[in-house]
Amino acid sequence: MLNYGLDMSEVDGDVVADLVAEGDELDALVAEHADWTRATPAAGWTIAHQVAHLAAADAGVVAAIRTPGTFDAVPRDADLDAAEGAAGPRSALLQTWRAGRAEVAAALRALPADKSFPWFGADVTVQLMAPLRLMETWAHGQDVFDALDVRRPPTARLRHVAFLGVQGLTLSFHAAQLPVPAGPIRVELTGPDGEVWAWGPQDAPQRIDGTALDFCLRVTHRRSRAETGLTAVGADADTWLDVARVFL
Repeated sequence: MLNYGLDMSEVDGDVVADLVAEGDELDALVAEHADWTRATPAAGWTIAHQVAHLAAADAGVVAAIRTPGTFDAVPRDADLDAAEGAAGPRSALLQTWRAGRAEVAAALRALPADKSFPWFGADVTVQLMAPLRLMETWAHGQDVFDALDVRRPPTARLRHVAFLGVQGLTLSFHAAQLPVPAGPIRVELTGPDGEVWAWGPQDAPQRIDGTALDFCLRVTHRRSRAETGLTAVGADADTWLDVARVFL
């Protein structure tokens, strides 16, 4: 999971609304397809597995917020959760997922942005959980779009995923058992509407450039580096693109 020692000062706007929109977009796609047994790029996972995984994670968020004292901080096996959920009728799974998404949105909106609650490995705040859920919805949604060979137009919601990707630099190097870069790395990404999203000092000697879509696909491991147009200047920046991630 993401390293939770993040600078959340850049998170603005109604992230929960963006989370709802991300779920609705994926919902519209899967609701149109009756066959949820189609394989997705995740080994052993069908469309039903992807939806079941998202539904199980949403249930965990609601439990962590509403009954923090009884929240089990030991993560369940993701493959087992997905398999259990995928085994039931498609209609029931879709209903469960929809209800869970609505509960997550309501639970997040009912709390102050800086309110913390337990999660796997550490406490998190509403301000962090909203983009985390959006990132996971987007990433697993990409698997479904790929399985159905449907192109998903990028949206400004990618900024939340890109932000987590940038903030995940330390996690990426720790996970790869490499020393964390001592100096700053500039990240400049072109958003869907042509706006440049930038992090890090403008004069940093190391940098990463490319589209926001490619960066998000890379940090969520939905594309290999070679499948993107991302470029790096500097040894640490170059390594980062090789090991980048937003989860363990």
